[in-house]
Amino acid sequence: MAATEHAKAVKKDTKEFITTALLQLLAKEPLSKLSVSQVCQRAGVSRMAFYRNFEDLEQILYEYYQPKMAVVYDTIRQNPSDSVKFDVQLAFFNTFGDFILASVDRGYEPIIQRIFTAEMEQFYAADKDEYWTTFMSAGVYAIWRKWLLEGQQKPLEEIMRFFKRFDTIRSLP
Repeated sequence: MAATEHAKAVKKDTKEFITTALLQLLAKEPLSKLSVSQVCQRAGVSRMAFYRNFEDLEQILYEYYQPKMAVVYDTIRQNPSDSVKFDVQLAFFNTFGDFILASVDRGYEPIIQRIFTAEMEQFYAADKDEYWTTFMSAGVYAIWRKWLLEGQQKPLEEIMRFFKRFDTIRSLP
């Protein structure tokens, strides 16, 4: 039993070393210029250790960002009141703004967008209207991205009021 716990701890440490190494390298280079070998060298692990834990560099980023974004959406799903949703979404856009900007700058934005879309699909799962979910996911992401890339010229509260209008439109008979 102790050996199993030790093996789990080693695997967890190895994944953390690899993730940290990739994030450090991304601070200097775009994803397209990084290799598994560079990440392994930086992390101090073998390529075999890398491939025992991850399929590719994109998986590392997905596994790093997905739980962070899921926590926010879990909070929204568990608190149906509009004021809680609004506050949590405000915090989400403020908190994850740096992530989206880094992902655009370093070439891994599709990973962030994929996570965002998956979370939006879960958010609207009860609605069962795939077109509405696709529309909202793409629209919210595009507006969030535009707001960030244009230097957040409008107050975030104004953007959130805009989103709320769509929810109101959707609920009309």
